[in-house]
Amino acid sequence: MVEETYIEKVCIVRANSIVVDTVPRFSSDDSLFAEFSKQAFRQINPEYPKFFKMDSLSKLAVLAAEYLLEGQPIDDLALVLANRSGSLDTDVRHQESIQNEQEYYPSPATFVYTLANICAGEISIRHGLQTENAFFIAEDYPINTARSYTEYLLKSGKAKRVLCGWVEFFEEKYDAVLYIVSPKGTNKHSAENIKKLFE
Repeated sequence: MVEETYIEKVCIVRANSIVVDTVPRFSSDDSLFAEFSKQAFRQINPEYPKFFKMDSLSKLAVLAAEYLLEGQPIDDLALVLANRSGSLDTDVRHQESIQNEQEYYPSPATFVYTLANICAGEISIRHGLQTENAFFIAEDYPINTARSYTEYLLKSGKAKRVLCGWVEFFEEKYDAVLYIVSPKGTNKHSAENIKKLFE
């Protein structure tokens, strides 16, 4: 039975850069997320064309997960994610297509991404995960809720490790802070240490 849990690895994507465990992994001068994410994903994995068809929120989540999970075991990995805007960025584009009287025809490719938890689904598809997952909507990262749920998953044996974090995208403003929690490590999975990830 798991007694102690730790923050094992961290990936932060913001301001046109990707940092894994305080080590810069990728940066770009391109201010548009579409170009930045394309370049960053091709650097680490040029062999997954589905990435380029996703909405921006899913691209952000999958991109951060790709860097975070590099070289990591993925068996029995659960997902606990959160953001502030849900799928609002995609929802706005979907609504605009509905209201366009000249070209009325809502795109199924856009509609499929009008749920925030689809980004968790895209991570699961990409890595073949068949485990527990949850997606919370909150003004700020719900540290206590995410921590409690993660502890439950690990201590009940429902997962061996949990990928947790924040994936926020709205109108070209984006921020991803993903981290892996497991029984291994030195950085305790405490509310205080989680809060430090967002400072």
